[in-house]
Amino acid sequence: MIVERNPYQRQKLGAILNSDPATLYTQIHHDNNDEISNKRHSNASAATPARSSNSISPFLMSPWNQDTSSPYNKSPWLLTSSTVNFFNNYNDDENNNNDDLENGLIGSLVREEGHIYSLAVSGDLLYTGSDSKNIRVWKHMKDYTGFKSRSGLVKTIVVSGEKIFTGHQDGKIRVWKGSNKNPSCYKRVGSLPKFKDYVKSSMNPNNYIEIRPHRNAVKVKHFDAVSSLSLDEEEGFLYSGSWDKTLKVWRVSDSKCVESIQAHDDAVNAVVSSLGGYVLTGSADGTVKMWKREMKGKKTKHVLDRILLKQENAVTSLAVNHLSTVVYCGSSDGIVNYWERDGKNNGLNHGGVLKGHKLAVLCLAAAGSLVFSGSADKKVCVWKREDSGAHLCLSVLTGHMGPVKCIAVEEEPHNGVQRWKVYTGSLDKSVKVWRVSEHVPELKIIDSSPTYDSSPRASNYSSLANYARMSEHAPSECFGSPVAASTNTIKNRN
Repeated sequence: MIVERNPYQRQKLGAILNSDPATLYTQIHHDNNDEISNKRHSNASAATPARSSNSISPFLMSPWNQDTSSPYNKSPWLLTSSTVNFFNNYNDDENNNNDDLENGLIGSLVREEGHIYSLAVSGDLLYTGSDSKNIRVWKHMKDYTGFKSRSGLVKTIVVSGEKIFTGHQDGKIRVWKGSNKNPSCYKRVGSLPKFKDYVKSSMNPNNYIEIRPHRNAVKVKHFDAVSSLSLDEEEGFLYSGSWDKTLKVWRVSDSKCVESIQAHDDAVNAVVSSLGGYVLTGSADGTVKMWKREMKGKKTKHVLDRILLKQENAVTSLAVNHLSTVVYCGSSDGIVNYWERDGKNNGLNHGGVLKGHKLAVLCLAAAGSLVFSGSADKKVCVWKREDSGAHLCLSVLTGHMGPVKCIAVEEEPHNGVQRWKVYTGSLDKSVKVWRVSEHVPELKIIDSSPTYDSSPRASNYSSLANYARMSEHAPSECFGSPVAASTNTIKNRN
């Protein structure tokens, strides 16, 4: 293997133009109502740590550089990531279509319609939602078709059979369906709740709740942004979380709201269903709550089972592995907490924390023994859970020019190798497609400075322990386990 120093490591122009990320995030999100601002309802409140003035480029402090009218100055994604990308970035068609590639970036999807807020994958179709109110449909990594809502950026997408459910900034849940005659033609077939159910419910004074002084709303409908959707296909329920602090339960068969729960004291940022009739919710109030479904006669009722986490930092994302044995929680402080199911009493015990990000963790996805965490620091960490329960950071996916807002994963086995196709959506208006294998070859580091492998077939996949030695931008702690990420670590963090 030939390893040489990266001649493109230092970007002189980028160093000159480098500015405080806090300033950039504040500027763009005041314009686009993005949830990475420090507003109370943000999915990443307190995401950006305070910085001293000497960390700001002197170029930007110059009085001669105050022309805000230039569109170039208004762009928040001027710079590429300064960290090391452990994946080979293949740009030629031959390599992009190579199924033998186990680990690497295999493509980028860009349509310049808006910041990507949501992703969902179903079969050979990928659905992307943005703040342009459009839902694009991609097939085999090519633009296939699309459909558009009248209002509200698309914050979350869930696919259930032939139906597509989308949650929007305007508080509405819309239902779409493809045409049987023309699969590329989608149309809206309804919304949650149905109009007649809403009218019927509004006639009963007991169905109103007070949302602010002197203003009431019908409880079967969200009156603020729908931040998260989760589907329990086995039971036929759709769960929705909203910035109106509620968790609502919908029956997919007839689109009826069967329950509305005042779940938290602040915005609900994440909802995920689990096996055994459990549902988890994460909120900007810093708590993760676990709800259990019970049958009260013919009615379904969810009761609070336990509070898994209570902290000052906002909870921004949740994920559960396919066996529902591990629960992951991302926070605005850049930390991922996880809990493991106890087989004896069916409880959940705190297993530790994963520290791989400097800014808020905005999205999580679990697949097999792997966990993917996307962050406002523009990176995606790939974690692997060992048989012992310890988590190791296998790699860091870099290349996005803005915060990574959403992740979708689909299984892609090949020649007996367990591998996954990973889609990452970002506020840089792009979706990157990666291929990640659970089998990761080791890369020996010869020099302590950032290097790259010049061999076209060699993998740039490396453990984060090596990454920490390679880059001054590496996270302060790069692995999580019951030993390395104990309760004492959590106390020291606060």
